[in-house]
Amino acid sequence: QVQLVESGGGLVQTGGSLRLSCAASGLSSSNYYMGWFRQFPGKEREFVAAISWRNGATTYHDSVKGRFTISRDNAKNTLYLQMNSLKPDDTRDYFCAARRPDRTGSLYSHSLYDYWGQGTQVTVSS
Repeated sequence: QVQLVESGGGLVQTGGSLRLSCAASGLSSSNYYMGWFRQFPGKEREFVAAISWRNGATTYHDSVKGRFTISRDNAKNTLYLQMNSLKPDDTRDYFCAARRPDRTGSLYSHSLYDYWGQGTQVTVSS
């Protein structure tokens, strides 16, 4: 059974940094894509970044390029999202997700991810 558990959210001032972590267990192979999404209450879940667990290839939404970095530690089965230069508009609930190796289609689509964490809240004050 796949489990994803996020941590690291909190309150930070504009321009500050946070690092989110996602501890993964139960993944049956190294060919998953892992992603971070974010969601404002009542709105659709938005793609932030994704990484190939196998080779580390990354993809980012334009709104976070140059500020956020997605990475993984294969030995610890942990996914990270380093968030720098945070803005009030980054205030969302953040979710990590895993996508089975047999999935095809856009990495940006939350409907193409199979497993989700419970989310962690990030609040950026102005």
